[in-house]
Amino acid sequence: MNDLSLCPNKIAKYLNKLPNDFTKSDIIKFIVENEIIMLNFRYVGGDGRLKTLNFIINGLEHLEEILTVGERVDGSSLFTFIDAVSSDLYVVPRYKTAFVNPFSEIPTVDILCSFYTADGKPLEGSPGHIVKKAHKILTERTGYTLEALGELEYYLFSETDSIYPIIEQKGYHESHPFAKWGFIRIEAMKVISEIGGSIKYGHAEVGNIINGDLEMVQHEIEFLPVPIEEAADQLALAKWAVREIAYKYGLEVSYAPKIMVGQAGSGLHIHMRLMKDGKNAMKNAGDKGLTEVAKKLIAGLLNLAPSLTAFGNTVPTSYLRLVPHQEAPTKICWGDRNRSVLVRVPLGWQGAEDIILDANPLEVNDGKTFVNNQTVEIRNADGSANVHQLLAGITVAVLHGLELENGLEIAKSLYVTTNASAIKELKQLPASCSESGDELEKVRDIFQKDGIFPEGMISRIIKDLKGFNDFGLSEMMEGNTVMLQELVDKYLHCG
Repeated sequence: MNDLSLCPNKIAKYLNKLPNDFTKSDIIKFIVENEIIMLNFRYVGGDGRLKTLNFIINGLEHLEEILTVGERVDGSSLFTFIDAVSSDLYVVPRYKTAFVNPFSEIPTVDILCSFYTADGKPLEGSPGHIVKKAHKILTERTGYTLEALGELEYYLFSETDSIYPIIEQKGYHESHPFAKWGFIRIEAMKVISEIGGSIKYGHAEVGNIINGDLEMVQHEIEFLPVPIEEAADQLALAKWAVREIAYKYGLEVSYAPKIMVGQAGSGLHIHMRLMKDGKNAMKNAGDKGLTEVAKKLIAGLLNLAPSLTAFGNTVPTSYLRLVPHQEAPTKICWGDRNRSVLVRVPLGWQGAEDIILDANPLEVNDGKTFVNNQTVEIRNADGSANVHQLLAGITVAVLHGLELENGLEIAKSLYVTTNASAIKELKQLPASCSESGDELEKVRDIFQKDGIFPEGMISRIIKDLKGFNDFGLSEMMEGNTVMLQELVDKYLHCG
C-alpha cells in the first residue's frame, strides 16, 4: 500500500491510492461512503477557461451511468471552429483527476473531462488533446518525456492600507505586514494542492502599485515539474481557484500582462526538462554545463519563439509588457541566470549538493540522491495565454529543436552573457498581436505537422490576432495615458 499520510488530495488519502490509479469503482466508493450528493464535470473550452456541468446524484445507478458514458454538450458554444448544425460532443471523465470541490456549499466531487466527437474519436482541436498528442509524438520520435511547470503571477486589488504602506516595485518575497494579502495566496496554495496541483512554493512578487485609493499587490505561485499535459491542467485549475478565493474575500484578481503602464507586469514563465528512464536529460553528472539535448531544446524554442507568442501573448497589452528594463524579454536569445533573455537557465544545484552540510554542521551525507532539478525557462508568455495551446506549442518547439540538424549551432550563436536588450544584432520578438499572427502564419506547417494543431485552429488563431489590428499601437499611444489605461482595463480579466 502507499503511504499517503501527507497527500493533500482528499480522495487519494481516503482511498490510500495514488490518483493515477483511481478507477470508476474507487470514485463510487468515495462518493457513497462520504455522502457526496453532487458531481461536477470540468473541462477547458476554446477560450482557455474552466467550464462546469453540474449533476445532482439521483442514485447509485445514475452515478454509475454518468461515470461510464459521460454526457453530451454543445460544442459550438465551447469552440469557435465547431458548426452549430452538428455541434454535439461527448464529455468523458478522467478518473485520475477527481477531487473534492473546495468551494461548493454541498458535498461535491469534480472530475476533469476529455472531449469526443459523435463517432467516439478525440476532438482534434480540444485543449487537452493537442497537448497529449504533441507529447505522444515527441516521446515516440525521441524517447524523451517532457515535464513542465508554470509560474503563475497575478495582482490583487484593494483599498490602500494606511498601516505599513507598500513600497512600489519592492514587493519581492516581502512578508506580512509589509506584504498584503499573503493569506489569500496561502489559502489558494492549500486548495490548489487538494485539487491536483503539485506546488513548489508561493511568495509575494515585485509588483506593488499605488493608484490613488487603490493598492495593487502582486503574488506568484510556482509549481513542480510534472508531465506537460498535467502541467496544463493544473494551471487552468489554479487560475480558477485563485479567482474563487479572491472573490470570496471581495477582492479583484487579474492575470493580465499589464495593469498599469510603467509598472511590473505579470508573466507566465514556463520551466521544462526532458526526462528518460527517470533521469533528467538536461544535465550530466559532474558536468556543470547543459547537455547537447538541452541545447537542442533551447534551439527549438528560440527558432520558433516569434510564433510561440501567438499562443502565449494573445492580447494587445501583452506587448506593453515585452519592453526593456521590466525583467521581460524583447530579444531572441538565451543565457545562464540572466533575466533579460528569452530562455533562461536557472541554477540547478550542480556542484552544490553539499551546501546543506555547511549550513547544518551536525548533519552527515546520508547518500540519498534526488532527480536533478535543472530546467530551462521560457519567459515571454503571460496570463492571456490559452495554457493548453501554449504548452502544446512549446512541445512542438522542443521536438523541432531536437530534430534540427543545426540545433547546436543555433544555440551557440544565440547565447549571451550581458543585457540582451542592448545587443542590436539579436532578432526582436513581435511587438503586437498582428505581428505575432504574421509570425505564426510563416511557420504554421510546423505546428500542423502530424496533425498536432488542426489547420482550422491555426487559421482561427491567426485571424483573431490580426483582427486586433494593433501594429504600432504602443508607439501611437505613447504619452496618451488615458487611452493606454482604457486599453489595459479592457483586457484586465483576460485568460
